Amino acid sequence: MPFIPTTLEEASQRCWDELDIIFVSGDAYIDHPAFGIALLARWLEAHGFRVGIITQPDWRSKEPFMALGRPRLFFGVSAGAMDSMVAHYTPARKLRHDDAYTPGNRHGARPNRATMIYTSRLKEAYKDVPVVIGGIEASLRRFAHYDFWENKVRRSILFDAKADLLIYGMGEQAILEVAERRAAGASMTETHDVRGTAFIGTAPAKGTYQEIPSYEDISASKTHFAEAFRLAYHEQNPWSGKTLIQQHGNRTLVCNPPSLPLSQTEMDQLYALPFEKAPHPAYQEPIVAWEQIKTSITSHRGCFGGCAFCAITMHQGKSIQSRSQASILAEIAALSRKSWFRGSISDIGGPTANMYGLSCGNPEAMKICRRESCIFPGICKNLLTSDKKATALLQAARKQPGVKHIAVSSGVRYDLMERQPGYFSELVSHHTGGLLKVAPEHLLEHITDLMRKPGTQSFERFLARFDSESARLGKRQSIVPYLISGHPGCTLKDMLELALILKRMGMRVEQVQDFTPTPGTISTCMFYSGIDPMSGKTVYVATTDREKGLQKALLLWHLPAERSKVLEALRELGREGEAPKLLGGAVRPAGAETIRRTKPHRTTKSGKQTDR
Repeated sequence: MPFIPTTLEEASQRCWDELDIIFVSGDAYIDHPAFGIALLARWLEAHGFRVGIITQPDWRSKEPFMALGRPRLFFGVSAGAMDSMVAHYTPARKLRHDDAYTPGNRHGARPNRATMIYTSRLKEAYKDVPVVIGGIEASLRRFAHYDFWENKVRRSILFDAKADLLIYGMGEQAILEVAERRAAGASMTETHDVRGTAFIGTAPAKGTYQEIPSYEDISASKTHFAEAFRLAYHEQNPWSGKTLIQQHGNRTLVCNPPSLPLSQTEMDQLYALPFEKAPHPAYQEPIVAWEQIKTSITSHRGCFGGCAFCAITMHQGKSIQSRSQASILAEIAALSRKSWFRGSISDIGGPTANMYGLSCGNPEAMKICRRESCIFPGICKNLLTSDKKATALLQAARKQPGVKHIAVSSGVRYDLMERQPGYFSELVSHHTGGLLKVAPEHLLEHITDLMRKPGTQSFERFLARFDSESARLGKRQSIVPYLISGHPGCTLKDMLELALILKRMGMRVEQVQDFTPTPGTISTCMFYSGIDPMSGKTVYVATTDREKGLQKALLLWHLPAERSKVLEALRELGREGEAPKLLGGAVRPAGAETIRRTKPHRTTKSGKQTDR
C-alpha cells in the first residue's frame, strides 16, 4: 500500500481530486503504528476515507497549510508525539538543540504550542472548515491546567486554539465516529455527544455531569486547583465516568467520558493495517525517532500502574488492551521481510512490558472502579496477574524465522513481576541483552508513596533475584534504573539519603531525570499546588533551579563535573563529614553489576510522554 498522500500529485496518483480529511502534524511522517498520525490516517483510510497529511508546515504563513487544498470533512491537528513545549525545552527551561521527530534531528521545525499555531493558520486559510485537535498536547491540556513554561494556569487549549472539537486519548473510535457522522451530513455540533471528545458549548442535563472548579477559581486558589484535578482524574473510568464541565468565564468546557477500550479484535485489526514501517520517501536525512522504534512491536496499550508523574491514566487509560499472539507474530513475520531488518527486534511491549495479557477479574467492579492504581499501595485482589500469555508470547516470538534476538526495552514493574516467575525467567534468560530497564525512580518510602511506586524493599528483592538468576545463567547482566530528582515531596536531605543508599549498594547512575511538570499528572498538580490532590496533604516542593540542580548532582556524585555541586549541597545540609563516604570508594565495575542509565527517558513508542 503506498504512503498516505502528502502532496496533490500523490493524491492524484490515487485518482483523488478531493480529500476528506487532512492531518497537520508537528512530526515528520513515518508510516509506522508507533506514530499517532500514521495510525489514525491508516485507520480512516481502511474505513473508506480519503486522507492526506501535511507535515511540519512553515507556520509563518497560511500557504503551506493549503498544500492539499480544502478537505471535505475537517482538518485534524496534532503537535506530534510529544507536547511541543516538552520537545523544545529542558526541565531547566533551556532550549533543546535537537528534535528526534524531524529529519536530520534539527530543532525548529515546529513552533512552540504547535496545536494552537497550526489551528490559527488553518482558520486563516479556510475559515469555514472545521478543525479537530488531538494528540498528546491537546489531550493533556483539555482542561484548564498549570503550564510550567509560563509558570501559570492556562485555559483549556480549546479556548486558546479556537478549534471546533478536541479528541483526547488514543482517538481511533472518536475520530472514526466524527468522520462517519460528518460524511453523513452532520454538523460539528451534532458530534458533541461522541465519547473521547471535548468542546466549548452547553452543559448536558443537570445531574448527568460533574462540574469541576472553574478556570477563574483554580487560577486564584491552589486548593481549588487540586480539587479540580482530583475530580477530573476520578472520572476517567470509561464505563462509569461522568461528563465533566468547567466554566471559563461565561463559556463552558464540556468533556465527554473517555472512549471505551478497544477489544482484542479491534487491536488486531488496527495493527494489521498496511503500514510501510518507514519514513516517507521524500525525506533524505535520517530520523532518529524512527531509528529508535523501527524494529519495535507494540503488544498492548494502557497501564494500571498509576505512577503519579505519568499521564497515561489521563491519555490512554488504565485498562490493558492487548493484541493476540497471532497478530503480533504476523507483524514480526512482516518485519522480518523488510530489506533493512537484520534479525534484532528492539522491543515487544507497551507502556509497561509485563502487563501484556493482564486484566481485571471482576468486570462489574472494573466498571465502577476509581482506584488510581491496580498495584499501589498493594496489588488489587481483582487483578489477574498470570504471566502465561506474556511468557508464551516471548517464547513464540524468539522462535520466529529470521529473528536472532528480541529485547524488552519498554520497562517493567518489578513489584508486579514478583507474581510472574515465568516471565521473569524468560526475560532474564533471553531478552535482557546485558541491560534491563527498571524504574525505581526513588528509594525513600515517603517519596515513593507520593510517586505511587514500590519502595526500597521491593527493589532490593528484585535486584537480588536478578543477580541470582543472572549468576545461575552465567551471564554478566546489569540493571538500567530510571531515577527522578526534584520530584514533589523530595528535599535536598532526602536526595542525599538516596545517594548514600545507592553508594552503599555499590550502584551509580550516569543520567538522572530532573522532574518536569507536564500537564495531566498528579505530580504536576503537587508541584504547582503543594498539595497531594488525592489525600489533601501538603507536599514539599523544590521550585528553584538551584535546589533542583543540587538534588540532581547528588545522584551524579561520581561525575567530576558534579563534584562542586555535591560539596555545595553537603555544606548546605551541614554534612560536610559525609563527603568521604559519598565521594570516595569504589562502585561495581562497569559492565558487571554497575547500574547505569544510558539516555534520557523521554518518549516511548506507545505515545507515552515520559519527560518528568
